[in-house]
Amino acid sequence: MTVAVPENGSSMDSGPTIPPPTHQPVTQAGGDFGGDGKDARQVEESAQQSQTPEKKGPWWKTRTAYKSYAVVAAVLLILFVVLLVLGLLGYLKSGHHGQKGTNPHVNLGYATYVGTTLDGDINRFLGMRYAAPPVGDLRWRAPTSPPKSTTHQQATEFGPICLGISATYPSSSEDEDCLFVNVWAPKNASTSSKLPVWLFIQGGGYVTNSNANWDGEEVVRQSGNNIVFVNFNYRVAMWGFLASAKVQANGTLNAGLLDQRFLMEWVQTHIAHFGGDPDNVVIHGASAGAGSVVLHLTAYGGRNDSLFAAGIAESVFFPAQPYVPQLEYQFDRLVNETGCAADSDQLACLRALDTQVLQAQNVPTPFPGRSEAPLPLFYWTPCIDGDFIQDLPYDLLAQGRFVNVPLLFGNDNNEGSQFVVDASTSDAMVNFFQNNYPLLTDNDTAAVIDMYPLEPAIVQHEAWFPSTSTAYGEATFICPAINILNAYSQATQGGSNDTASRRLWLYRYNVIDDDNAAAGLGTPHLWERWAVFGPTNLWDEAAPESYLTYNAPVVPVVMNYFLSFVQTRDPNPLRAPGAPFWNDWGVLGGDNGTAATTTDGNGTRIVLETNNTRMEEVSGAQAERCRFWAGLAPRTQQKKRRDVVGLWG
Repeated sequence: MTVAVPENGSSMDSGPTIPPPTHQPVTQAGGDFGGDGKDARQVEESAQQSQTPEKKGPWWKTRTAYKSYAVVAAVLLILFVVLLVLGLLGYLKSGHHGQKGTNPHVNLGYATYVGTTLDGDINRFLGMRYAAPPVGDLRWRAPTSPPKSTTHQQATEFGPICLGISATYPSSSEDEDCLFVNVWAPKNASTSSKLPVWLFIQGGGYVTNSNANWDGEEVVRQSGNNIVFVNFNYRVAMWGFLASAKVQANGTLNAGLLDQRFLMEWVQTHIAHFGGDPDNVVIHGASAGAGSVVLHLTAYGGRNDSLFAAGIAESVFFPAQPYVPQLEYQFDRLVNETGCAADSDQLACLRALDTQVLQAQNVPTPFPGRSEAPLPLFYWTPCIDGDFIQDLPYDLLAQGRFVNVPLLFGNDNNEGSQFVVDASTSDAMVNFFQNNYPLLTDNDTAAVIDMYPLEPAIVQHEAWFPSTSTAYGEATFICPAINILNAYSQATQGGSNDTASRRLWLYRYNVIDDDNAAAGLGTPHLWERWAVFGPTNLWDEAAPESYLTYNAPVVPVVMNYFLSFVQTRDPNPLRAPGAPFWNDWGVLGGDNGTAATTTDGNGTRIVLETNNTRMEEVSGAQAERCRFWAGLAPRTQQKKRRDVVGLWG
């Protein structure tokens, strides 16, 4: 590992000596890289024998010289043909990415893509199709294979991201034709390299592609060119999550999730072309991408399709997940506003409409029976389709219907601060919650106020903002992570999935930025992203100044924990020098995780702070609040009933 800037906090132990990566950086030459080959030119001898006596002159104009030229040309031609054949045989044998001049190329069978070689011997391929454009009759259907192309396709720029809620269209950056994948891989990797694969699923609340085009170059470099990094777009908002019995009958529900699944299958088929190991894929999601990770863990009732070997859920987002009949009003509004309501085949009518007409209706409206303001934050979400999502997520977890792989979860300290209204009264707090979780009753919200009474004032905000922020952050992000890990952990202790792994880790990110503190935001949602990927690698998101100055020491600590997990399925073996051992969920103290239990049984996590990273136990108060939200899960549409056993005690 080349990231080696230690934190200097006294709470850190020195840690054991970091072993070399499981897969050493690739240094061999050749492999998938070589000449592209051109057709041999015909060489013919043009000199004709003269019928007149040879005149004396310079040697190079004599008949003997011409014969010598012909011999040399023939030898060179034979040599060229031999080298060409050997080169083509090597290329066809590898079938993978090679050098065409200075540009790498990869043959995926359906198309050959030409990428870019970056400094540090990293190849980058951007904007490759992994599925057919989901337009026209393919709207609201499962993704299909991309079209074949016989010409080389440029993979040097990102493709447009998928159209999000309220986005302007036409747009140079968003489009309905958006199913593109990006790959960063070591230049000299070959099919025999079998490098770990980091597969990133972006977030955006299922209504936007909000983490699009994050740059994988730095994490590949800091791994010692020992991983392959992949990210991609998937359909969101109306285009990815329109729900109706009509869609279910002649299309597919949760098309955005099926895009993700299709991309995972693409990785299984094609990642070896870039040097990756399809048997060593770690899926990593942020926010809605993290929620998607959980949905893939429970997909098809927990069926293991061997698409991934471990999972990372960064600020897991768990919104309401309604049944189809509860979402028919969204479909009805769409057909009414687009003039398709009177059509005998309303879905066919929608599929025939121009993109701009449909996108104009890709906007939120109040949930039935709720007030006009504030509008719901996340209007389009996954639904229970009876197939990919067979039941509410907490019920599936309680039944042990999940894929058993190592998991690394985490949250920011103040997850709700960037989402909630600046509530001045408890009534404003109640209105916000009922507009976003519309099944909450007045008794439910009264209980929420009791659980989250008025907190001390925060600068730049109204009186009830702190309580609203804490409550929403725990209900939607923090407690789902804790409850999910409890479900996995309890299943290992004789529950319904006895083979579930004990390899579970949780973090709390509490890196303080002066500008955030001045704005009263604390450590907000996904604030660790600059530490995970590197301060200058979020493409169009400039790094906060603190990550380049006083918070710079935390970057290698965080990045190396993630890189270690991707390469070894454990955050510890390749952690940064001086970083503390990260005990798993349920283990608080002891060297290298030797202690077996926590003080109160509430689970343990690492606190990631600049110069003060350390282990802690989840507080009894927060554990109680998470049990409270578990009790309200039928109202927040995350489980069916209140008597589910085995999750929260």
